[in-house]
Amino acid sequence: MESNLGFVLIEDNLIDQFVIKKLLKKALDINPLYIANNGKEGLEWLLKNVKQKPLIILLDIQMPIMNGFEFLEHFTSLEEQIKDKIQIFVLSSTLDLDEIKKAKENSYVSGFFSKPLKIETLKNNFT
Repeated sequence: MESNLGFVLIEDNLIDQFVIKKLLKKALDINPLYIANNGKEGLEWLLKNVKQKPLIILLDIQMPIMNGFEFLEHFTSLEEQIKDKIQIFVLSSTLDLDEIKKAKENSYVSGFFSKPLKIETLKNNFT
């Protein structure tokens, strides 16, 4: 069964990439999943690949080259027809309350998930 959602993971940690890919497959039968290693790769992929299918982005905060907050700043300048198809969920292990607040208050962020991501979180939010 193919999901009516596409998933993009913007995450630099290889272990987190592996675990989240497995969780998405198990919880939601999501396959394939596009993985970007930083915000810059994620933006480049979005500009080339956004189609009719709605997208869910799981966005890490702390990454090299372009972090999650920088990604969100660039995201605001995308065309509305692209932004309208995308929901962003911040995925982070941060304990910094200011970072959590900043992520949750961003108008483009639909939710904040703590790492390690739990299968129940995926099922409760995407099924």
